[in-house]
Amino acid sequence: MATELDLGSLGFDRGAHLLVKRALAASGQVHVRGTHPELLPHLRAWARSQGHALDGHTVTRGRADRWTGATRAGTAAPDGVVAHPEASWGFAARGALVEAGTAPQPFALHARDEVWTDDAARLYAQAAAAQWDPASIPWEDPGLDPEVEAAVVQVFTYLIENETAALLVPARFLGQLHPHFREVAQVLAIQVADEARHIEVFTRRAALRSPLLGSSTASGQASLGTLLAEPDFALAGFLLAVLGEGSFLSLLRFLAEHGDPLTRTITRLAAQDEARHVAFGLSHLQAHLRADPALRARLVAAVEGRHDALRDTAGLNADVFDSLVVLAAGSFAPGALARGWDAVARLVAEMDHGRRVRLETLGFGDDEAARLSALHTRNFM
Repeated sequence: MATELDLGSLGFDRGAHLLVKRALAASGQVHVRGTHPELLPHLRAWARSQGHALDGHTVTRGRADRWTGATRAGTAAPDGVVAHPEASWGFAARGALVEAGTAPQPFALHARDEVWTDDAARLYAQAAAAQWDPASIPWEDPGLDPEVEAAVVQVFTYLIENETAALLVPARFLGQLHPHFREVAQVLAIQVADEARHIEVFTRRAALRSPLLGSSTASGQASLGTLLAEPDFALAGFLLAVLGEGSFLSLLRFLAEHGDPLTRTITRLAAQDEARHVAFGLSHLQAHLRADPALRARLVAAVEGRHDALRDTAGLNADVFDSLVVLAAGSFAPGALARGWDAVARLVAEMDHGRRVRLETLGFGDDEAARLSALHTRNFM
């Protein structure tokens, strides 16, 4: 027997369908009354769109409605992540009911083992809580000797172009990632935001006294170009995060130790962000290697291939190396320059040691880690 539903003057143009839908869910058949002048044509159109039968003013719930054949896109919980989310889930939130017939979306990164790490949610939460505001930095000219300031400008010019590459690489893959893996997408998105902020503060420090920045070499551009050209998510993450940003992290800490107060503040904050980027890269690759041990050979080939591609380039911009020496020295006094030179030599050794440790964390033996670290680009990143 049909349930009686009096809509009064409420029309379908102002929400009447909600009451009809609610009544149908309870009884399956509803006789609709009301005084709205367009009640019947609106009721007829709505019933047809929902797959319900209509006899006069009586609506009978259809056996097949628009949600017949719908699929659930996993669950919203982290353990609801599936191995291969459907292309037809598209942009739907994880755990949502997805209507059948939804057009598939061609997300290239759609395999859990290729992109996932259980650490993603934790790392994103840490990153979100640790965001910092460039406006909070005391932007005061440290009053360095002009020649030392010029060295600082050259170093920050170098930092800017490296951080530009570090922004573009995750941004490239972000659009290829299936939205089902939302925690990974959030990590990549906040990395992009981190790098954008780094570019902002590095540019501001470099241009503190003059808008004219330092030099950018063809070899440096070529080195960074190989990162952006790598089409594989795991290999690009390995080259960028584990090798490049890991070395870059050592450089930022070097600048925080030897730089002027403003430089120390900027690089210390940036290093906090970069440490998370490296942590995500390691965590993702560890999970990927557990699922696919054959990945290790591909990682080796990626390092060797990049080395071969850059074999004929000049490596690190000589102006950058010399500027690091001057920055660490703080002056052009012979004794200070000797100390600056030794400090940069220690930096290079520390970069090599850090790369070897991270490679060993991924399961490479001591000798193989040393060999691969030695093949890493002389451009640091």
